[in-house]
Amino acid sequence: MLAIYGGIFDGEKKLVKIAALEEKMAAPSFWEDQQAAQKVIAAANRMKAAINPSRAFNLEVADLNAMYELVNEISDNSEQLSYEQEVIDLVESLQLKLDALELASFLTGPHDACNAILTVHAGAGGTESCDWAEMLLRMYSRWAERSGFTVDIQDIMPGEEAGISSATIRIVGPNAYGYAKAERGVHRLVRISPFDSNAKRHTSFSSVDVIAEIEDDIDMNIPETEIRTDVYRASGKGGQHVNRTESAVRLTHLPSNIVVTCQNERSQIKNKATALRTLKSRLYEKMLDDKRSEMEKFYGEKGDIAWGNQIRSYVFQPYQLVTDLRTGIKEGNVQGVMDGELDSFVHAWLRAGGPTSRKSAGDREFGDE
Repeated sequence: MLAIYGGIFDGEKKLVKIAALEEKMAAPSFWEDQQAAQKVIAAANRMKAAINPSRAFNLEVADLNAMYELVNEISDNSEQLSYEQEVIDLVESLQLKLDALELASFLTGPHDACNAILTVHAGAGGTESCDWAEMLLRMYSRWAERSGFTVDIQDIMPGEEAGISSATIRIVGPNAYGYAKAERGVHRLVRISPFDSNAKRHTSFSSVDVIAEIEDDIDMNIPETEIRTDVYRASGKGGQHVNRTESAVRLTHLPSNIVVTCQNERSQIKNKATALRTLKSRLYEKMLDDKRSEMEKFYGEKGDIAWGNQIRSYVFQPYQLVTDLRTGIKEGNVQGVMDGELDSFVHAWLRAGGPTSRKSAGDREFGDE
């Protein structure tokens, strides 16, 4: 079996592509167009990041096979036991790496390697849902940091009394979209509300939308006449300059009525550039949906932000349990989940086939509610 593992991840096609890109990079005229050069370098780095773990795994498997053969040739029992334990430890280590490679093999979508733009919207439940939306924003920020990604907050809309009405963050790193897209859908919370003086149980909903941040080389030209630009003063934290100048930008795509905002930078120009990139990403995602005639896959899948459309249920009282309604994965460590321990849900969703793992409304598991 180990010999078979050693031949699985050869990546010959990627090696050929990397060699072709490196040949371009070695050309004397490579840096004449710096923008094009940066794209070539980025493409080469992405391919190397994808193939290097597999190549390293193959080398370790070869070492393991050599060690296994050595153990069979040792006649001294004590020395043989020592090597056998070393072989066992190495096999366990390789199993973990094999699991990681298996997960990476599921990220075959055209934009899985891209950065992700994640938006949280409060739904049915009023102030309670706004608080829930803020809790989800914290959960995803922590998950991204645990996964080695960086997080940029693009826009936050505070709730009327507490929490947030909506927020958009940019998750930056290899395969960020490939993993984060598992969280698209409606998330349901059951708890005793801190905003209810009668200490009654409340059910709240918030939706999470995830799109890929498309690369600049995607051919998508949006006529300026189709975009309405509004500028305004940023709200919330940010210092005197941010709050006293009209640095925040809101872009509205008139034909589709898609609205994006950005207020995280001090510069209006930078905020507009970020908002335009996000708008292009959303329009590109919608265009793909229209071509496939499967609007449910990315937008309709969430449905209304209310009862009956959730992908995951978080119960704080009377018991503690988080249940993914698509894969059946359950986690009793609610605090750990809210601190960003989401890998068990994300990995199970990928292994179950991604969007095809979503259960129908009739298959929801609420037997103990």
